[in-house]
Amino acid sequence: MSQGIVVLTDAMLITCIVQRGAADKVVEAAMRAGAQGATIYYARGTGVRQRHLGVLGITISAEKEVVHIVVASEQADHVFENMHAAAKIDTPGMGILYMTPVEKMATYVPSDVAARYLRD
Repeated sequence: MSQGIVVLTDAMLITCIVQRGAADKVVEAAMRAGAQGATIYYARGTGVRQRHLGVLGITISAEKEVVHIVVASEQADHVFENMHAAAKIDTPGMGILYMTPVEKMATYVPSDVAARYLRD
């Protein structure tokens, strides 16, 4: 603890970029897997496959939804797998999902929970 700030480590940020309208399903799956919440925002994508996926005949909208979820490292793989299934990431043009380590973060931590970890 530094200057009254409880700094949390051992967390992962899971980011999922999906077609507009798909974020709610992804967040529901993540929460069923143990995530505590999510941030969703809108974005516009560009790229090689911006309009049409060739022979597959899939048109990809530039309108995207971005989901950010921070979870404890120990539950990250489970949440990631559930989000992958809900977003149908293994289908061409559905989106991208990635996970990055969070060096440190701070948020409200109830004093009884903080005391438990400070003792260890």
